[in-house]
Amino acid sequence: MADRSARLPMRWRPPVCVLLAVLGGGAVCARSVPGSELRQTAVVKAVQNASGAVVNIRGEKTVAASAAQHGATDPGRRVNGMGTGVVIDERGYVLTNHHVVDGVREIQVTLADGRRRTAKLLARDPETDLAIVKVALEPGERLPVITIGTSSDLMRGESVIAVGNAFGYENTVTRGIISALHRGVQVSDAQFYEDLIQTDASINPGNSGGPLLNIDGEMIGINVAVRAGAQGIGFAVPVDKAVDVAGELIAKTAAKKAWHGVTLKKSSPGAGREVVVESVEAKSPAETAGLKPGDVIAAVGDVKVERPLDYYRALVESGPEDQLAVTVRRGEEKISASLALAAPPARVKPATGPTWELLGLELKVIPQQEFRQRFQTEYRGGLSVTAVRPQSPAAEQGIRRGDVLVGMHIWETISLENVQYIMNRPEFASLSPVKVWILRGNEPLYGYLPVSMVQAQRK
Repeated sequence: MADRSARLPMRWRPPVCVLLAVLGGGAVCARSVPGSELRQTAVVKAVQNASGAVVNIRGEKTVAASAAQHGATDPGRRVNGMGTGVVIDERGYVLTNHHVVDGVREIQVTLADGRRRTAKLLARDPETDLAIVKVALEPGERLPVITIGTSSDLMRGESVIAVGNAFGYENTVTRGIISALHRGVQVSDAQFYEDLIQTDASINPGNSGGPLLNIDGEMIGINVAVRAGAQGIGFAVPVDKAVDVAGELIAKTAAKKAWHGVTLKKSSPGAGREVVVESVEAKSPAETAGLKPGDVIAAVGDVKVERPLDYYRALVESGPEDQLAVTVRRGEEKISASLALAAPPARVKPATGPTWELLGLELKVIPQQEFRQRFQTEYRGGLSVTAVRPQSPAAEQGIRRGDVLVGMHIWETISLENVQYIMNRPEFASLSPVKVWILRGNEPLYGYLPVSMVQAQRK
């Protein structure tokens, strides 16, 4: 044995644990491995990678008192609210739940390193309970950004991690598994969530708006609700949906500052990460830059574009006359273009009428031949939305210029006369909210417009 050992390379020595294992003492092996290596589990690494992009949100809001308990004249009471948010852009753009910041007088944000900043509500979507807030940063200050995964390939039983401001305990980490997918949850008379992720990772008040992570540290959901009275039943908005909504909210903010003229095609869940131009407005900055439908946007400036959110993030702080370098793929060709943004085009105020007054829409007829050429759909025709009145029912539903109205209630809307007929019917007000169908690109969408409420306000 001695001679054989002598022939072994000098740099190799049997570890103590190997010799002990031969002698039946394998239980001591762990002692020979540095403890830090054993403790750096996948969960630890996932939390380390994501925690810097998680912020804690606090603010004071008014909670309406119960009329039965306090009388109808009680103005409500002020309470301290708390929640969580995730940084989606290094300049301080944070995604959170709408209910976390709704009614908050002053939003206070605590960053991962303990610094405190104020923030303002930038845009919101009450239907999906998501909102964007902008943190006020010092000049040159930048924040870590969450790594975004996908919710298209989630598996029941898959390990997940929740991070958030649970009960005010900042940066609390819990772990569990995905219990179920595609849950519909009614949490109150006013709030119903569709297609949620169910998890048994502990989610408590204050976790709302925080990330649900996979084992790789990628955000795969936004924690949104917990089942009252239950144990191990929490819910999160799938990240693919959350990111789509975030992109739309950032797009609305960017559109107030500058005009680019591009409509992006919504990518299917699980599809390759690319952003395709759906259409280009005539005489717009995008048309001048040479962009065309079907172009794949690869980058805007130094922002790599993998989702519509990335494209709008690149534009959100730009103004008229700013020029942005855009890189697109057209077939096998790589093209560089210069996108010179312009001021939002002045819109002629529509003539006062029920469509504008009650719905907040200015509509224009699309010739049927043009409609058939532009859209691959079963609808026979539609009306182009040329303007949306701010704070109108249409604006609150997220309808935007360029959408095409194809139906209201049970009727199609091929002509302006169709809309007039629908709105003049005696039962129109009783339909509130009236269901409307639109096309955005070739994707059919629907929403509900509360017309009776608007009628009451305008009497």
